[in-house]
Amino acid sequence: MILWPLYAKLVCWLKIGIAMNISKPFGEQVDGFTIRVLNEREVRASAGILFAVMFSAVALIELKGNYLLLKYFISLFLVDFIFRVFVHPRFSPTLILGRMIVSNQNPEWVGAAQKKFAWMIGLALASVMFVLMVVINSRSIISSVICGMCVLFLFFESAFGICLGCLCYRWFYKERAQYCPGEICDTASRQHSPKITALQMAIVAGFIILTLVMIYFFNDLFSLPPRSLWDVGGFKR
Repeated sequence: MILWPLYAKLVCWLKIGIAMNISKPFGEQVDGFTIRVLNEREVRASAGILFAVMFSAVALIELKGNYLLLKYFISLFLVDFIFRVFVHPRFSPTLILGRMIVSNQNPEWVGAAQKKFAWMIGLALASVMFVLMVVINSRSIISSVICGMCVLFLFFESAFGICLGCLCYRWFYKERAQYCPGEICDTASRQHSPKITALQMAIVAGFIILTLVMIYFFNDLFSLPPRSLWDVGGFKR
């Protein structure tokens, strides 16, 4: 198969990257921090870019059954995460784009160790997807579940600043993660957020009820395809 040489090259690159990374520190050394850190704003921007492309790829599959964009995405996603984990985050293409996007914002430094652990999970998922969908050119419940996990991970990272992979860090390592986004791993230094009141909960419940009512009464109306504005106004071109 023509893609097997490409897969063999990726494996070779991984071995070279591991050899290069043995003695190389991961993350950035910043004054005032006792451990190496990464800029959370860059990471979130990068996750937003990846989420937008992957969501578009999944939508293209659902609407047209076209897997082309997803195969390109998986291949490039794998290369990007190889750079992140085995070379250095500063050489990751999407993290570089993220740095360009948030260059005028103050950095938010978070621990690099838990990010590396999360990216290793992403690399493992991307490797499985690359073999299943690009090398073998197959589709199955396995690839669907992994796709869903990746979309979920990227969405939570970009939208909420919650690194789901980082939450698993303490399950595999004895030491507690440091400098987490929003200080979620250090409750002692965390500032208390405003409490959610009963009135606010009632507003959310009312909003959900309003949504259901609109679906029930206006679904047929909203399903009509839109007409040209000129036809609505009685103007003919």
